[in-house]
Amino acid sequence: MEGQGGTTRSDELPTAFEPANVENKWYRFWMEKGYFRAGRVPEGKPFTIVIPPPNVTGALHMGHALDYTLQDILIRWRRMQGRDALWLPGTDHAGIATQNRVEATLLKETGQTRHDLGREAFVEKVWEWKRQYGSIITNQIRALGFSCDWSRERFTMDEGLSKAVREVFVRLYERGLIYRGKYIINWCPRCRTALSDIEVEHEELAGTLHYIRYPLAEGTGHLVVATTRPETMFGDVAVAVHPEDDRYRTWIGKTVRLPLTDREIPVIADAYVDPSFGTGCLKITPAHDPNDFEVGRRHRLPAPAVMNEDGTMNEGAGEFQGMDRFAARRAVVDKLREEGYLERVEEHRHAVGHCQRCQTVVEPFLSEQWFVKMKPLAEPAIEAVKAGRVRFVPERFEKLYLHWVENVRDWCISRQLWWGHRIPAWYCQACGETIVRVEEPERCPRCGSERLHQEEDVLDTWFSSALWPFSTMGWPEETEDFQRYFPTDVLVTGFDIIYFWVARMIFMSLAFTGHVPFRTVYIHGLVRDSQGRKMSKSLGNGIDPLEVVDKYGADALRFMLASGTSPGNDQRFYWEKVESSRHFANKIWNAARFVMMNVDGTADGRLDGLPLGWTDRWIVRRLNETVRDVTHALEDYDFGGAAKTVYDFVWSEFCDWYIEFSKAALYGGDSEARRTAGQVLVHVLDRALRLLHPFMPFVTEEIWQKLPVHGESLVVAPWPEVEIRFEDPRAAERVEEWMDLIRRVRNVRSEMNVPPGKPVPVVVRPNSEEALADLQAGLIFIRRLAHVEPCTFDLHAAAPPKSVTEVLSRAEVFIPLEGLVNLEDEIKRLEKEWADLQAEVDRVRVKLNNPSFVAKAPAAVVEEQRRKEQDYLARQQRVAARLQAVKNLM
Repeated sequence: MEGQGGTTRSDELPTAFEPANVENKWYRFWMEKGYFRAGRVPEGKPFTIVIPPPNVTGALHMGHALDYTLQDILIRWRRMQGRDALWLPGTDHAGIATQNRVEATLLKETGQTRHDLGREAFVEKVWEWKRQYGSIITNQIRALGFSCDWSRERFTMDEGLSKAVREVFVRLYERGLIYRGKYIINWCPRCRTALSDIEVEHEELAGTLHYIRYPLAEGTGHLVVATTRPETMFGDVAVAVHPEDDRYRTWIGKTVRLPLTDREIPVIADAYVDPSFGTGCLKITPAHDPNDFEVGRRHRLPAPAVMNEDGTMNEGAGEFQGMDRFAARRAVVDKLREEGYLERVEEHRHAVGHCQRCQTVVEPFLSEQWFVKMKPLAEPAIEAVKAGRVRFVPERFEKLYLHWVENVRDWCISRQLWWGHRIPAWYCQACGETIVRVEEPERCPRCGSERLHQEEDVLDTWFSSALWPFSTMGWPEETEDFQRYFPTDVLVTGFDIIYFWVARMIFMSLAFTGHVPFRTVYIHGLVRDSQGRKMSKSLGNGIDPLEVVDKYGADALRFMLASGTSPGNDQRFYWEKVESSRHFANKIWNAARFVMMNVDGTADGRLDGLPLGWTDRWIVRRLNETVRDVTHALEDYDFGGAAKTVYDFVWSEFCDWYIEFSKAALYGGDSEARRTAGQVLVHVLDRALRLLHPFMPFVTEEIWQKLPVHGESLVVAPWPEVEIRFEDPRAAERVEEWMDLIRRVRNVRSEMNVPPGKPVPVVVRPNSEEALADLQAGLIFIRRLAHVEPCTFDLHAAAPPKSVTEVLSRAEVFIPLEGLVNLEDEIKRLEKEWADLQAEVDRVRVKLNNPSFVAKAPAAVVEEQRRKEQDYLARQQRVAARLQAVKNLM
């Protein structure tokens, strides 16, 4: 029989599984056959995921690998269930990140800035860069076997999505939900652009609180103002006190001199002031603090700016003009001290905002920007989640979402960049009219002038990302894809972009399609390093997923990530876990080699009419239970539970038990027994490979293509279903009793140090005739797998001398050790082992009882020593128990 992958199905697999030899082959085969394309099964119910688009500038990191692995598991599983599965891929133009990258490259290679090139030429440079490097991350996505529908790949700045962006902007503007105005925004002096609140990361830093005297303009006396930013004092327009602060009631309405200037400013009363902070006097600098801006608006105060866009001081700072803001801070403090205005300084810890992209300290800046009114959009988004139309997994993230949405502020959507969606607004240079249109206007509708100039700013990257679930489907057109695949089924993402992206997608989707964008939001945690630290460039602890793939294969990485996942919780990356997953792939491979070497080409896995034995009925029942449990786990988004269930079944029950059971028939049975065992082996292996395929697509496809079963590819093979005919609890009870007996004998052999090649005698005393018959039925397996000889069954047997007793549910098992073990030598060996472990415990405790070691050693090293102590103590307890058991036999 010919396999569809271009190989001949045979009973041969290479001795070892080499991922590099199969991964490219199978991905190319899947692509050529079009298995990833949606629409292959038009009768199937749609199942849709849109990929969270990675930045076009980016390279795959471990967070991507986890995110996409979980999505691919869902897509491959649903595709095998017969659903019309669409996993739509794409990339984000990533405005600030991409522009910064290209600017840095341009400066390094040519010494030019974007301003030297001009806007049009620079934007073309970015497009060139995108065409050259933009496919790097999508190629990396392919390398991990992710089954996206690449025929539908989108980019947030392709023409279709750009049209959707313009359409949404215009409609929001026409509804009065987009406006332009001067407000305090977050400004990055490095990126030279506005940032939304959630693009600012706050870090607790040590700062200084400067106490500055503001002298009374007339008469004697002064107010003392405490500030962390004395360089902004040149923009002060008032000193505010609380209206009920008795210390300053008489000062309200007077004026004070602004130090280092010839200006006078009023003392005003405002309830915003916290009397307990500093001295209870607050300098009001409306152009450089968002709260001061609001105070200034209430009191109709001016808002002079004293800082430039690049973070240097402007002419309003007088002699400090041209200085960097932080250098100016030091110089201003020196000048205040010199002239007697600085009363004192105090250390002060406070949260300082940093640009998420470049980590520059963010400056509150008064600027004319475009904003979206969020409250009207938020109300339907709150209702959708509370009504259960959007479900969060785990549920606790619903509270996080609702807290942000219920307290949402207007969104600053304009960015002072050249790369991105240019705002579709034009200004008439003749009459000042603002024209907002989807397409570029030819003339002003108000005065007819053709002298129009388009807004220079572009939209926040997250504006286009918010439209991703429906713009990628062709909206605003009523395309076939939009009608069939929207709304999507599930969004898989990290908790860190619930605000940035998840909430905004719900806002926009409800506003423009009337539907929620997805029915379920699955939130996963971070992949941290082995010490629990977040992976970052600064720590140098990031791990390249492709490095892991090169070393261990994509399947090992995927299975490690999936098996370590629990909803909403972080996991740690350990190389040992990847190695363990690679060992699992090898275990499956070796099991498949055993099966193929012991069955002929007619063994297609069909069990109809076969005389199944007890162990055969046990394994197909356990397969049934595994199918049910894995399916339920995936339905509940319990990826770790699904992975563990299939791992335990394949490794323990199929490989370690059933394959060993089958050898009795394969090597000692008649032809019918051999044929039955072969059919069961193929049946179980076939379905186990199907269950594993979403997690480990490459090794499972390579094996499955060699199996003597029917089908094109595992990608489109039917997902296993529970078969009621194989529900046989009687077989399960009987075989699991044999397994318990075998396990107990093996444990005694190991604990008593019985040589592996030496058989042990066993006496079994069942508690009933029924138990006697059931246990005797497993004699061939007990002898073979526990290395027992002789094995005696007797309802009235007495415990032989010097024997170990094990109690089963329906029998007692006696294992005589006389002649097998020299008990005196065994006692000496165990006593030495206990003493050696005590020495290790003492050695570790010397370190842990040393305060200097605990204080100075890295936390991970100290934790490792504590772990060793607990491990040695646990081993010591086990040795002590064995020692007592042997002494009891003397």
